[in-house]
Parts: sequence; structure tokens; C-alpha cells
Amino acid sequence: MVNVRPFQAVRPNEKLADKIASLPYDVLSSAEARELGKANPYSFLHIDKAEIDLEESLSPYDDLVYLKAKDNLRAFLEKEWLKKDVRAGFYIYELQMNGRAQTGIVASTAIDDYISQKIKKHEFTREEKELDRIRHVDTCDANTSPIFLTYRGKAEINELIAQFKASHEPIYDFKSFHEVTHKVWHVDESELVTSLETAFASVPALYIADGHHRTESAVKVGLKRREAYPNESNLAEFNFFLSVLFPAEELEILDYNRVLNVPIPTDFLEQLKPHFDITEKGTTPFKPSKPKQMGLYLNGRWYAVDAKKETIKGDVIGSLDVSILQNEILTKIFDIQDVRRDNRIDFVGGIRGLAELEKRVDSGEFTIAFAMFPPTMDDLLSVADANEIMPPKSTWFEPKLLSGLFVHELESKA
Repeated sequence: MVNVRPFQAVRPNEKLADKIASLPYDVLSSAEARELGKANPYSFLHIDKAEIDLEESLSPYDDLVYLKAKDNLRAFLEKEWLKKDVRAGFYIYELQMNGRAQTGIVASTAIDDYISQKIKKHEFTREEKELDRIRHVDTCDANTSPIFLTYRGKAEINELIAQFKASHEPIYDFKSFHEVTHKVWHVDESELVTSLETAFASVPALYIADGHHRTESAVKVGLKRREAYPNESNLAEFNFFLSVLFPAEELEILDYNRVLNVPIPTDFLEQLKPHFDITEKGTTPFKPSKPKQMGLYLNGRWYAVDAKKETIKGDVIGSLDVSILQNEILTKIFDIQDVRRDNRIDFVGGIRGLAELEKRVDSGEFTIAFAMFPPTMDDLLSVADANEIMPPKSTWFEPKLLSGLFVHELESKA
């Protein structure tokens, strides 16, 4: 039901994989990427955030940035830091973090499956972020960062992967950011490739876990290529984009927390009481332990904030913790209507911990912080199946898929 194809990856020389692989472009600022790139000439950030090799005063959206990315990709290939596999295949990508492992299949997935909603989304995108990646993919003529997809697991696929891992050595095996172990196997045996293609053909739908902007951008570049090359086969590489597919049962969503820079009403806690039960927790950071519970950090003290039963809406969106925060606090008390564009709010991934929330408030940069209880994978799949959209910044996945381990060329010689 979904089209999951093998492809010829551009990937690192085995001796350089740990040096080339980088954090995704969208979890680092230009300044952070510049520091990492300065210390490591092999870093894929020289391709994915090529502004790090140009003057700091230059906009990261300047034409020169995208041309530099293209030049750097070509240079990595000429120096043989990257190479292109001769035969099309799949790749098995295992990540281990804090004793938990998740194993996915690296493949190319079809833009037509996204258009027909067999690849389902749960977030809206922002046009300026789309345009950035459209220009990047268009200029490089390649998908340089994978889209993180999930699906309801199938025993047949799990068994095929497990058998291959047990009988083959990985081509990459290294530890990187946040002490995550990354292992990759190359699956180019024709019989197994066919078996995996066939097994995925019975999967009814794929779901975007992370990478909505990359997906929209990849699809729009593919459609642009169709117009430019109308005589090409519908199997041409530009009709597909780079993805890693993980069974939902192996994934974990972390909290995606909020910090606000707003004046705090003197009776703020009293304003919360009609909708929430509030328990002071003192100076010890409070991490929510159940759904419909938030941690609140204000004036150096932590509070447990539990939504009352009548506050929780029954629908799939209204009952999400981030929706409760948005509807009952951000909108009603602080008049923050659009969190994607309001500069009074920022978001902190759970990997940074509650200490990061305290740091941002105690510094005076922000006035209040909310520690969230994360949604579940069932929440995400249910929202997508209902063709609904989660509130922005609802999900934070760890571990992150590294960029630079796989590049998918569109092969249209742009």
C-alpha cells in the first residue's frame, strides 16, 4: 500500500563516518554549527548548514549559502570522504540511547504517497522554513537529511531485520552526540531487498514523526522536477525522498517544554485555580509524572499543575496536554494565540532537562516555564489518522537521526 524503495546512497567512507555524521541542521543555531564545523572539517554541517563557511554577517538564506552547500557536497565526493554505492539497497539504522534501542529501514519513499495521504502528517509547516530546504535540496540536487517516519510495526519486517543483523557485521558502529550508539548495515542482497519491498507494500500508511518541513520541501522539489523533465519515468529518483522508517512500538516521545517572556499577573496562581489543582513543590525541579499534569517554574519555585476533569476536552486534540496549556493559559491569560510566530514564547527539547528551564528563567531572559508531559505514539497516530493537526511543538524525539550518513541524489543534474 506504500511504496518503499531501495536506492544507491551517497554515504561516508567507513573510516570517517563518526566524523562526518552531524546533528540535524534544524536543532542547531548557526553559531553552534559554526563552532562544531570549525573543529571538524569532515562535519556534514559544512553541507547542511553551509553558512558556517561564509562570513558571519551573511544571511543563512543568501544564494551563496546554497551554492556553497552544493560545492561542499561535490568536494566531499571528490575527496572520497563520501561515496556512492554501486548497487541499490536498503540500510538498517539502529540507535541506542540510555539502554533503549530503535531500529529503522533507510529507504526512498514516494512523493505520491504523501500527496495521496498514505504518508500522514500531524503538524503544519512554516513557509520560510520550507523555502530554505526547497532551495537547499534544489541546489544540491539531493535530499541531504532523512525524514523520520514511523508505522505500526509488522512482525515480518522485524524478523527480516533481526535475521540480517544477527548474520552480518555493521558497516558503521560508533558513539556520538549525547552518548548515542549508531550502527548501520547495508542490505544489498537482492532476495532480502525484494522481501522488504514486498513486506512494506502491505503497510497501509506511514506517519511523519519528525521532519514535516523536509517532507514538504522534498515533495515540492520532486514536483518541480516533474515539470522540468516531463519525459522521465515515474520511477525517476526525484519522485522519491530520503526516509528512515521505524516501528512505532520502538519510539519514545520526550517532553517539549515552554518558556515565556511575559509580565506575570500578581494573582496568576489564583487565575489558574478554576481549571487546575496547584501543589507547591519548592525549589526541587518538578517533572510531570502523568498526563494532564504540568510542572510550573515561577520566581524560583516549582509547582505541580494538574488539570481538573472538567478542563479536559474529550476530542483527540483538545485532550492533549499542550492543548490544555494553550487553551487555558497561553491564550486566556497571556493572549499568546499563535505560538509559531509569537516571539514571547520559546521551546526547549526534553533532552536539555529541567535545569535548562531554570537557567532561562533565572537569567531574566524569560519569566516563567512550563514542563510538559509528552504525548504518546498512540496520540500521534490517532491525530494523523483523524486528519487532524497537533499544536505546534508537541513532540520531541530522541535520539536524533544524524545527518550525513545517507544522501539521496535526485539524479536530475540540476
